[in-house]
Amino acid sequence: METTAGSRASNGATPSEAEAARFLLRAQFSAPDADIAAVRALGPAAWLDKAFQAPRGQRGYDWLSAAGYNEVTKEARYFWPMAGDHMIWNQLIAQPDQMRQRAAFALSQYFVISLNPIDGFWPPYIMAGWWDVLCDEAFGNFRTLLERVSLNAGMGMYLNTKGNLKEDAATGRQPDENYAREVMQLFTIGLYELNPDGTPKMGPGGKPIETYVQSDVTNLARVFTGYNHDMRRVKYTNVKWQNYPVVSQEFTVDPMVCNPAEHSAQQVDFLGLTIPAGTPPADALKAALDHLFAHPNVGPFFGHQMIQRLVTSNPSPAYVGRVAAAFADNGQGVRGDLKAVWRAVLADPEALAPGDPRDPTSGKLREPVLRWVSWARTMGMASKSGKFEMFDTARADEGLGQSPLRSPSVFNFFRPGYVPPHTAIAKARKCAPEFQIANETSLAGYINFLQWTLRWGYKDIKPDYAAVKPIAHDPPALVAWLNLHLAANQLSAESCALIAGALATKGVTPESPDEAKLDLLAAACLLVLSTPEYLVQK
Repeated sequence: METTAGSRASNGATPSEAEAARFLLRAQFSAPDADIAAVRALGPAAWLDKAFQAPRGQRGYDWLSAAGYNEVTKEARYFWPMAGDHMIWNQLIAQPDQMRQRAAFALSQYFVISLNPIDGFWPPYIMAGWWDVLCDEAFGNFRTLLERVSLNAGMGMYLNTKGNLKEDAATGRQPDENYAREVMQLFTIGLYELNPDGTPKMGPGGKPIETYVQSDVTNLARVFTGYNHDMRRVKYTNVKWQNYPVVSQEFTVDPMVCNPAEHSAQQVDFLGLTIPAGTPPADALKAALDHLFAHPNVGPFFGHQMIQRLVTSNPSPAYVGRVAAAFADNGQGVRGDLKAVWRAVLADPEALAPGDPRDPTSGKLREPVLRWVSWARTMGMASKSGKFEMFDTARADEGLGQSPLRSPSVFNFFRPGYVPPHTAIAKARKCAPEFQIANETSLAGYINFLQWTLRWGYKDIKPDYAAVKPIAHDPPALVAWLNLHLAANQLSAESCALIAGALATKGVTPESPDEAKLDLLAAACLLVLSTPEYLVQK
């Protein structure tokens, strides 16, 4: 059994099965045999080039309508948010463009909006419109993505750009500063000036240098005034059960538009840029976003977090520097090419190199959504009705403790710099972001959630276990298969033997009924998905 991964992949030789699986479990959610074979044949870099060209899966917006979630009925489901959960679970589990979906999920934890506070007409379509932007631009350019994020209908609702009005001296009203602050703090430059390798620049007294001050926020906020949902394509349907019409969904995907009469005409001075008074709204927006995009912080700030989401919690400064350099120039003079960023993140020598056995803090904790989606894709999870009625799984006591597109705040489910207190990680002065949602309650809730979903699925969304049912009677072979496809052979020989021994006590044979085989397969997955060697992705 292979217990190391990365040695051959990192030096250009043909990757082993374990090395290919290790790469795939970062680049996407699962490691199917066909993809393992493709990575071995092509190598990681060429596999990425091919993945970038893979056809787009069904868009979230289109899936909602195809599943009938656009129906106007007396139950007023057009106000219900739950289909937003159905949409995102379908996208993550069932759509074929795995790498695009995985990249979009990483982006959704950097550019954050959450279904939790979204209300009014068609919350599921608001979230589908948001998700489709992330998927559309996942292999595009950061600058284009930044503009689409800024004008997205859901972002307008989440960070108050929608309906944000210019100053009014008579009432003392000032533009809302929420988006102006977060587009700097979270979406582009961060709080402190960075060196190209992501380490903080130090000013007088050895203190970090702040990237912006309050006046920058106040001035930039003027750029984001006057915007509202674009209702020009919307149709209105009168209904008997309420005294106002139901609007159609087009506004959820169309970029917000600006009413010049509600847009601030004042001069904007931020981060050394002056946008003259009276500049048309579209020109002011372009100038502001161009200025943010050009800031030297963006590459290391964004690159560091993408490494954290996909590879490791504590990348070396040299690794961050190489990713930031790819952001700055894709090799053809283009800044912000996200394909270049994903290549740099996933195929970097540090990413492909074997884990250091002397460093128990290397790697990253797999977040709960990724664990469950990886298992679901590997075991053929599908919705018989096509409705994909899986709901919010954020409850820590009986759910995953995390639910996609339901972050509790704009700061994501966990902070990139989170340090678990009173741990060896803290003593080593390292961080472990995903541990912010790991506690006694969430760990027990995760096991409880697995215990019933691995065997019975979630409502009509059930696994078929087709890949492993033929070897259910052979525990050592079964555990070896699960170790490769779910954990890239990270489970030790001792753990594999212990799990196989426990499964052997069930006495399943080739002639056993399917029910007995499914019981054993669910138990096997539960044991693998609960081991620390699986939970920490090296």
